[in-house]
Amino acid sequence: MKLWGGRFSKNTDELMDDFNSSIHFDSRMYRQDILGSAAHVKMLGSCGIIAQNDAELIYKTLFEILEDIENGKVEYEVSAEDIHMNIETLLINRIGNVGKQLHTGRSRNDQVALDIRMYLKDEIITLKTMLKNLLEVLLRISEENLDTIMPGYTHLQKAQPITLAHHHMAYFQMFKRDIERLNDCTKRMNIMPLGSGALAGTTYPLNRQMVASELGFDSVTSNSLDGVSDRDFAIELASCLSIIMMHLSRFSEEIILWCTEEFSFIELDDAYSTGSSIMPQKKNPDVAELVRGKTGRVYGSLLSLLTVMKGLPLAYNKDMQEDKEAIFNAVDTVKLCLPIFTKMLDTMKINKESMYNAARGGFTNATDMADYLVKKGIPFRDSHEIIGRMVTYCLGKNISIDDMSMDEFKTFSDLIENDVYTAINLTTCVNERKITGGPAKESVIEQIKIGKEYISCDFL
Repeated sequence: MKLWGGRFSKNTDELMDDFNSSIHFDSRMYRQDILGSAAHVKMLGSCGIIAQNDAELIYKTLFEILEDIENGKVEYEVSAEDIHMNIETLLINRIGNVGKQLHTGRSRNDQVALDIRMYLKDEIITLKTMLKNLLEVLLRISEENLDTIMPGYTHLQKAQPITLAHHHMAYFQMFKRDIERLNDCTKRMNIMPLGSGALAGTTYPLNRQMVASELGFDSVTSNSLDGVSDRDFAIELASCLSIIMMHLSRFSEEIILWCTEEFSFIELDDAYSTGSSIMPQKKNPDVAELVRGKTGRVYGSLLSLLTVMKGLPLAYNKDMQEDKEAIFNAVDTVKLCLPIFTKMLDTMKINKESMYNAARGGFTNATDMADYLVKKGIPFRDSHEIIGRMVTYCLGKNISIDDMSMDEFKTFSDLIENDVYTAINLTTCVNERKITGGPAKESVIEQIKIGKEYISCDFL
């Protein structure tokens, strides 16, 4: 008979057991469930709600079960429905009626709310470690490419010259924000719901603060209805994960473009590429493409969670069992993508010459040419119009601006002198942009310095 079966006159159908059971996906929370139960029973004994010697026996046996699970000695039962009932059944089978006291003062509703918070807190630490590893690779590549000039783009059209270091430090900022979002998400997740009961708390004099302290929570939930029905923290984490994947996907799109023959900016390492079953010359960026594709899976998990929760009245509803597969899948997908993406990035070869030649085309120094005339006293709007005509002239001649002779320059403005060639040199164009956050070498060096200070902090 099921632990809740006293009300029922017959067993549930086998098909109902399969449909209702969540053990095949929530078994991953075994450690959190046991640690939560251990803290709960320790408190029950301390508060005199159950006998101290019974509490100690339950506590000891719980950790024996934990050891057996981790050694592969436990088989879960679908008929026990979930990880919570499986562990409680194991406990009762081992120590009999004493084990039946474990569930005093709690419900599966607040128990699962506790377990999933604990589990996701642990997963966030792993995710932040993976993001930190990616930040370290971005810093290394940036530091090695302070002088690697490449075109910057808007609308996927060449716009202005930047450096690869400046480009990669843009992604550093994105992934840094991802860590900060995870930290912020953890603050709202780190509130303990145990003691909320099924929905209305309990008449037992529980010491909720003791359990919270034992499990590393900052505080306890303030409303029992909210304590069991809140899944905002899972939705918020899914949102954070979606943004991480969006950043990875944007970066992947650029990697995919860059390793084409048309760009030839990079070459991916053979260990992180695949070939074609029919075309022997192919070297495909499958890691980047799969990351880009898997982004949709994480977005789907976020939408699933929002959809599950949108119509639920207070407090707990069985629909909420669907939260775990969605958030677990999102976490698993990001954990799968981050390490492989980091290794792909860390091992790619950079074609500096191709990047520089690409920056020379597309009139990426046109803005600097306009600024040159402004510094000579021409209003910017007039300068903009002059350089627009100059670009048209160069297109007709199939030359770049810096290929023009001084006589040709003079046809557009008598104010242009020989110093123009220095002013529109790509290195000058980049390094004169010394404004904070700009692509100038000295500015990017400062960005890297701040980045190194950030990753040296203990934010895990």
